[in-house]
Amino acid sequence: MAQAPLADRLRPKTLDDVVGQQHLLSPGKVLRRIVDTGNIPNLIFYGPSGVGKTTVARIIAAKAGKELCRLNGTTASTADIKEVMERTETISGMNGVILYLDEIQYLNKKQQQTLLEYIENGRITLIASTTENPYFYVYNAILSRSTVFEFKAVEPEEVQRAVQRAFSTVSEEYSAVFELEEGVAKHIASSCGGDVRKSINAVEMLALAAISGGVSSSEEYDGIHYLVTLADAQEVSQRSAMKYDRDGDQHYDLLSALQKSIRGSDENAALHYLGRLLEAGDLLSPCRRLLVIACEDIGMAYPQAITIVKACVDAAVQLGLPEARIPLAEAVVLLATSPKSNSSYLAIDAALADIREGKGVGFPRQLQNKHYDGDDVAVKGQFYQYPHDFPCHYVEQQYLPDDIKDKVYYQFGDNKNEQAALQYRRKMLEEYQRLREKG
Repeated sequence: MAQAPLADRLRPKTLDDVVGQQHLLSPGKVLRRIVDTGNIPNLIFYGPSGVGKTTVARIIAAKAGKELCRLNGTTASTADIKEVMERTETISGMNGVILYLDEIQYLNKKQQQTLLEYIENGRITLIASTTENPYFYVYNAILSRSTVFEFKAVEPEEVQRAVQRAFSTVSEEYSAVFELEEGVAKHIASSCGGDVRKSINAVEMLALAAISGGVSSSEEYDGIHYLVTLADAQEVSQRSAMKYDRDGDQHYDLLSALQKSIRGSDENAALHYLGRLLEAGDLLSPCRRLLVIACEDIGMAYPQAITIVKACVDAAVQLGLPEARIPLAEAVVLLATSPKSNSSYLAIDAALADIREGKGVGFPRQLQNKHYDGDDVAVKGQFYQYPHDFPCHYVEQQYLPDDIKDKVYYQFGDNKNEQAALQYRRKMLEEYQRLREKG
């Protein structure tokens, strides 16, 4: 008979045994108080994989004395949801049914509406989990009838205790001692990306590998003992913390963290987030985001940055990984240490806002490519004045449409570049006025 995975064999039975999530499960916290009452409302658990969402749902169902039915949003049909509803009329479901719906974001709108119909009368209590932001993916009517709790990646110190417990369990099951080289437990805990299940799976694989590798030569312990090497641990957990769904929240969180770190002039944090993206094998996403940052966050404070970053990005794409990390690191450091300005970014957004509101109708007649006057126009002509024909290459005339002719979108930033441009503008206008008064 096949044995359940070690992670399932070690699944906690009480909330006190859950690794991590103390911000939710410590005595006195809201979720813990709700569970202790036994009167369970509809809940949505949001967070990464392997951090205890399913475990907590099982504990809640057991504590409430309700039958637990499990469905997965990737495979569940409307018929499956209706079948769970029918369980409320059986003996096992007479005290109520908790439906644990994993990956609820994969249910389409019609399926979520069917689910809503069944949770409204209170016979089914929904505990849904998702690795994506529920406010983007879950039907609003379900959200309004549920309380969302965010589960977080477990800290390495917490994971390490779970790893040591897992090695103790396999030692008991195999009636042997697993001798760990220095750093094994710490490496597993730090490389699993806060995913407790992943760390325990690594322990199970390392135990099997150690057994197949033979008995350790150490005489420190009585009985059978096996050596678990740091090299094996590194191989098993290689890059496991860096894998992510490129269409999921973590992908966009990494890109957001990269941009915000550069915007905040923290090159060390920016290099860290770039490294996580590259270690996951994602080259194109950071390339595109760095070009955006050069325009949006550096902007007119150092307009040459876009040219330099473009060269770094082109080099990275041509080189490919792993060498691509070098020009991209240069781009990150350049951007993070550059002066910052979002003046042009704000200016174009303000202009677009007016356009979307229907402002800015037509053109001043002097700016049109070709102009034709009707019989009703007393003074005919386009009247465009060519600035290069005037001193300072400037002449005062209207450029914006009549309804927004005095609108100001661009505000000069307080950096050296833009202040120099502002001073040039002021001197030009002063000279123009002086010459105009002189005649």
